[in-house]
Amino acid sequence: MPYALKVVEFLRPKASCDSAHDGDSIVVNIAVIDYGIGNLHSASNALNSLGADSRLTNDPATIRAADGVVLPGVGNFGACMTALREAELEEETVAAALSDTPFLGICVGMQMLFDSSEESPGIAGLGVMNGAIKYLPTTVKRPQMQWNQLESLGSDLVLGAEPDDRWMYFVHSLSAHPVDSSVIAATVQYGGPVVAAVRTTRLLAVQFHPEKSGVAGLALLRRWLNLEVGL
Repeated sequence: MPYALKVVEFLRPKASCDSAHDGDSIVVNIAVIDYGIGNLHSASNALNSLGADSRLTNDPATIRAADGVVLPGVGNFGACMTALREAELEEETVAAALSDTPFLGICVGMQMLFDSSEESPGIAGLGVMNGAIKYLPTTVKRPQMQWNQLESLGSDLVLGAEPDDRWMYFVHSLSAHPVDSSVIAATVQYGGPVVAAVRTTRLLAVQFHPEKSGVAGLALLRRWLNLEVGL
């Protein structure tokens, strides 16, 4: 059960000199892209609780200088894309997602990375990932609002090595359908396999809310900070 999950500590070499130092501790700077819509604070607060220096920002220079970048999102795909464009952050977000900087997309932040969504016809996504966001089938209750267990399709260490690491909380009515199935890092079962995470070299995007997934979600964020960012 999710409430019984244990936190696992992860060790890796210390971060490079690009990260700030305070005595023997390392501080990594995480830019949470602030485009003025949804609950942007929950992801930032979770990362701060794990020792990162995570800040909401709409400043392109801050995003470019960050050790890691997070694109959160809740609600409607079209509303999120419109807000991002009105904040003049589309170009910077695409650049960050395609860069060598670790990038994490969360929930609608994952969906925004794709070309389009059935939820908002005529509104283009960021196009970082080729494919579309489509409604879950009518044979299941929408939204999926529950804990569900990730089924890993590879050896992505951030997603967790043990079954108990993979209980995450989902709230969504649509899911990703990437053109290239090799980017699918994990699925869940909900009337059939549903894409739960996608991965390219430095980009990880998840349909679930790690910041709302209790101990398992915080452990995933800790692994992202340790293994990807270098905390």
